[in-house]
Amino acid sequence: MKKPNIKKDIIENFGNRLRTRVNGILIQDNKLLMVKHRMHTNHSFWNVPGGGMKFGQDAKENLKREFLEETGLNIAVNDYLFVHEFLEPPLHAIELFFEVSQTSGKLVVGIDPELETNKQVIEEVKFLSIEEIKKIPSEKKHALFGRINSLNDVRIWKGYFNFGNKCIK
Repeated sequence: MKKPNIKKDIIENFGNRLRTRVNGILIQDNKLLMVKHRMHTNHSFWNVPGGGMKFGQDAKENLKREFLEETGLNIAVNDYLFVHEFLEPPLHAIELFFEVSQTSGKLVVGIDPELETNKQVIEEVKFLSIEEIKKIPSEKKHALFGRINSLNDVRIWKGYFNFGNKCIK
């Protein structure tokens, strides 16, 4: 069987177009829920649960769907927090961040339905403390999480951010 080319699959599925993404900040027991994605053979990338919006579905419904697909958790979408623009061609995304709370479900390693079964990229889903997040190298986590000093930081940031990232190499 031919090995999947994850970088190529990511670019083909998500690149060369503007995407609007929704992301959920779920904090429980002073830990943040994070998802580890395999970006290519030697590189993984941590971010909070979320994903692309589907046309005709509002941001909150999209976030609930993405959260359930990636984590197995049902959520309530609470406060809108901020927007981050990621622009590193061929990837370009406007990312909306919301605070969320768990309503039901059991934490599991979910799927990305846009990708075929043998090309899934979600490796791990778990709650991480701020200390654990800080230990992850910058290039292996969303740029936002390299700039927080406490989990409360993400709750108090407001406005537009463009931190950039180097996730596709």
